[in-house]
Amino acid sequence: MTADRDHVDEILDEWRRERPDLDVSPQGIIGRLHRLAAALTEELVAVYAAFGLSEAEFDLLCTLRRAGEPYARQPADLARATMVTTGGLTKRIDRLAARGLVRRSGPTARDRRSKLVALTPAGRELIDNAFEAHMANEARLVALLDSSDREGLPHTLRAWQRGLTEGVGRPRGQDGRAKA
Repeated sequence: MTADRDHVDEILDEWRRERPDLDVSPQGIIGRLHRLAAALTEELVAVYAAFGLSEAEFDLLCTLRRAGEPYARQPADLARATMVTTGGLTKRIDRLAARGLVRRSGPTARDRRSKLVALTPAGRELIDNAFEAHMANEARLVALLDSSDREGLPHTLRAWQRGLTEGVGRPRGQDGRAKA
């Protein structure tokens, strides 16, 4: 492989040889995005792990921290923000509570899902430190792009995501495209 070619180029060459009747160029974008997402995840979770956190725990603590004083949210709000079921969320909250990073408060209902979840002072200190390290890590990763790519990429990704989310739920034809 040359500096201008990668593993995805080899895959595309093989498909072009085997299926010259198909335009496989979209795989160049999607394949690279998949590989990039996996590589970025590895880089990100290494920082979370340095603070003793999983990716899911980091996300939950960040969601609480972003809430502002008193750094608390209802479990249903946490579930929506973290895209996790309330059952899965309960397990994460239990683990973080056992470590003294969050606490449940509020009504005396026995159902833990109805209580407010809040950062403890130790949880706030941990997530503030972890988030600072996370932002430094993300800045390092984004700095791998030149400035013009950094400026244009958010717009491109936002437009692509908007197109995907607006098309979600519509029936798809055999060609994979959303039907009107």
